[in-house]
Amino acid sequence: MNVEKKSIAELNLCYAIGQIKSGNQRSFVVATEKEGECQRFDLDGNYLETVWTQPGGVMTMLQVPNSNGAFLSTHKFYSPNNSKEARLILATPIDSKGEPVKTLEEEHTWKITELCEMPFLHRFDILSRNGKSYIIACALKSDHEYKDDWTHPGKIFVTELPENLGEYDLNQGNPLPFKVIKEGLTKNHGYAKHIYHDVETSLIGSENGVFRITPPADEQDDWQVEKLIDMPTSDVRAIDIDDDGAIEYMTYAPFHGENLYVFKEKDGKLEQIYHHPEAMPFLHSLWAGKLNGESTFIVGNRQGERDLYALRFDKEKKEFYFIQIDHDCGPTNVDVYHHDGHDYIIATNREINEVALYKIG
Repeated sequence: MNVEKKSIAELNLCYAIGQIKSGNQRSFVVATEKEGECQRFDLDGNYLETVWTQPGGVMTMLQVPNSNGAFLSTHKFYSPNNSKEARLILATPIDSKGEPVKTLEEEHTWKITELCEMPFLHRFDILSRNGKSYIIACALKSDHEYKDDWTHPGKIFVTELPENLGEYDLNQGNPLPFKVIKEGLTKNHGYAKHIYHDVETSLIGSENGVFRITPPADEQDDWQVEKLIDMPTSDVRAIDIDDDGAIEYMTYAPFHGENLYVFKEKDGKLEQIYHHPEAMPFLHSLWAGKLNGESTFIVGNRQGERDLYALRFDKEKKEFYFIQIDHDCGPTNVDVYHHDGHDYIIATNREINEVALYKIG
């Protein structure tokens, strides 16, 4: 694997990544974990604009489906000890009259609307099934009384995605309503969307294990919550890494932990097939998908060697192997896209305040 790295920005404690499509233009946004900016870049890594300068505290960013570039984001999640005022916001590109622009290629500014307050909101996503879309939101915990207080477990919230999110505004007394579908999840940290049997589902990692959340098939159906792995889990991703038709699940354990595991579907159950023999302190960034056409996990940790790796499976030797992408960078999150004939990895290397772009050859 040939890797060409470009450092595209210095952004203090950079954390979250989101991809945006508006008209014919594709771009991505990067935002900070603590107080700070959200910046937008083109696919070559060139700076385009600053979306906001504060308040930061961004864990997740996601484009609103079929929008002009509007996206959802968390705000004010600064740490597990300082996130009681976390909220879900909507960032909308508008013209000089305050009207939404058709595409981001037009001159615009950004309108930030606080949709609702959700203490300790960490990850969220949009799931669609049979013509309906839903926002699923995961709170790391529910309350906080003292440093490192984990006595108030987190929850999973859902709401049907409105046709017009702009109708909701926390500061106008009309917050976006959610309902709880699962509670009692301590350290409710890990999240991944996974298409399972052609249905968009969520994988949730917590101290209580790994759960699959499936949206209802119709109005008579309920949300399904299924426990997959009974092990404290910080993060989780899934892909058929060996291309044999059975899904492999990579997990980090425990919360912000140093253990990397792989589980495999066998006879309707998940069995552990791999445990990395060396500790990898503060495992955090994790991605699964096709990288240059090969099934790949991307793995990164924030302490110790602070490396970024691709993990693949050698079908002849029947073993996993690592390819080092970067060293001593401390990535928090990564994402992948294809552009101009190449795959690219975006990484927020939080521990060195670097937004990096890796061109994969």
